[in-house]
Amino acid sequence: MLRLVLSAVAVLAAGTALTPPVQAQSVAGAYLAGRHAAVTSDYAAAARYYTEALSRDPTNAELMESGSLALLSLGEVEKALPLARTLEEKNHRSQVARLVLTADLAKKGDYQALLDRGSDATGIGPWVDGLVKAWAYMGAGDVTSAMTAFDTLSEEPGMQGLVMYHKALALASVGDYEGAEEIFGEGRVGGAGQTRRGVMAHAEILAQLERPQEALTLIRTSFGAGTDPELDNLIRALEAGEPVPFTHVPDPLAGMAEVFFTFAAALKSEDAGDYYVLLYSRVARYLRPDHMDALLLTAELLENLGQYDLAIAEFAAVPADNPTYHAAELGRAGALRRSGRADQAIEVLNQLARSHGDLAVVHSTLGDILRGEEDWEGAIAAYDAAIERVADDTPVRWVLYYSRGIAYERSGESDAAEADFRAALDINPEQPQVLNYLGYSLVEQQRNLEEALDMIQRAVAASPDSGYIVDSLGWVLYRLGRYDEAVDQMERAVELEAVDPVVNDHLGDVYWAVGREREAEFQWRRAISFIDPEDDDGEADPERIRRKLEIGLDAVLKEEGAEPLKTSSDI
Repeated sequence: MLRLVLSAVAVLAAGTALTPPVQAQSVAGAYLAGRHAAVTSDYAAAARYYTEALSRDPTNAELMESGSLALLSLGEVEKALPLARTLEEKNHRSQVARLVLTADLAKKGDYQALLDRGSDATGIGPWVDGLVKAWAYMGAGDVTSAMTAFDTLSEEPGMQGLVMYHKALALASVGDYEGAEEIFGEGRVGGAGQTRRGVMAHAEILAQLERPQEALTLIRTSFGAGTDPELDNLIRALEAGEPVPFTHVPDPLAGMAEVFFTFAAALKSEDAGDYYVLLYSRVARYLRPDHMDALLLTAELLENLGQYDLAIAEFAAVPADNPTYHAAELGRAGALRRSGRADQAIEVLNQLARSHGDLAVVHSTLGDILRGEEDWEGAIAAYDAAIERVADDTPVRWVLYYSRGIAYERSGESDAAEADFRAALDINPEQPQVLNYLGYSLVEQQRNLEEALDMIQRAVAASPDSGYIVDSLGWVLYRLGRYDEAVDQMERAVELEAVDPVVNDHLGDVYWAVGREREAEFQWRRAISFIDPEDDDGEADPERIRRKLEIGLDAVLKEEGAEPLKTSSDI
């Protein structure tokens, strides 16, 4: 056993991605460093430190399990395998080890060994184990036992839809499209059949039954105009009467991969944490390298965990001729941007605009990044291209007008900005962000204040817990001279956005207007303390706030040639 453990440690250390870390001076030091790396989702560092710890304490089961987990999180299933085998030999109950061993047997096509292990030995989880067992029967050629296993598992509370979905896929994988369609057609697949993969699998099954029009109706009912290149290819083939193969789960190994992807996607939708989602998506991809949905899910998880380089590498693994290439490149651009490499993200999107320029989302995403970089002219041009490619009746068109309106407003083209905001409201009249942005813009321009008040009140009604929108309401009341009403709203805004300099500055002005001058000065000082000295583009002006502290708001307004505060006789 010791020889096997040492071999496992050698495998751990052999990969070029697992270069030795800065040396910890003890097992405890390496272990703690590994724990810290794992907690921060730095799986590569975690694997390195656990490798070092295992080299000092090669029989420690906890270190083996932690090392297996780090490697599996990296997608290094084969490197985790020696550790998993050792854990099993030591009779150490480990879900991670059993997950690795199950993936290994499935990848080898050793379905009988999976069946021989039994549910207790597999031990990943009762529902996962049950579906793995059913697909193992399919792999072993025992379709009857597989169907029995699916039916038995479907009796578990809450499991019927998901299990019946897999049963339908299993039937389709052996050519029983009638049986598969019966399950789909009767709606027994539940929510799994309404996912993108579920709808496409159902459409492919209908195509095998020479029912292309029903397949097209299903796709259009499910997605409307919201298609993508992969869906477009399927639609074109169905419309042209071309052969449409059943590709979603063509064999038992793909079925095994689908089990882990199904659970990963379900856990992700339930916001159940990233731990099992990442592990399951990694296994799905290991079992089926061409499972692009598993790849994209894995990359998204890694990006959300702040592992940008891992996410970028995962996105980059999608071939340029794959129908999901555009989605992967959009994801890669997003990860590059979040990692502080906006220039590289822009280059990725510019290249994508040349290869996939017919997709509005490519241009809108480019516009978003350029707007974030304050390239207003470039952002406007990108949004122009996106708007040109979106049908007039597309509901999300308002987002493009709103985004372009912000770019126009920031570039000083207020008339064009207002036109875009109003176009967005024509499509989505009660959208709170648009109502607030246009309303606040009118307040700052000190025109149409009654219209601005109406807009902002509607925005607050839609988003009552948004501190920025409540701030806008307090500010328009202040501009209208309704100071007492403004106080309540501005105090509420500060409760919601306690450290925002603009909100605190506004509350100071409102306090001053009602004669609470000491409290006004306190809020202005708070506002200054919250201003980022490196933010040259912030709305809060520290010099102006300091001037208010020196001579008071009335004197500052007089210096600026602005209208003085209204008195009670004015209101």
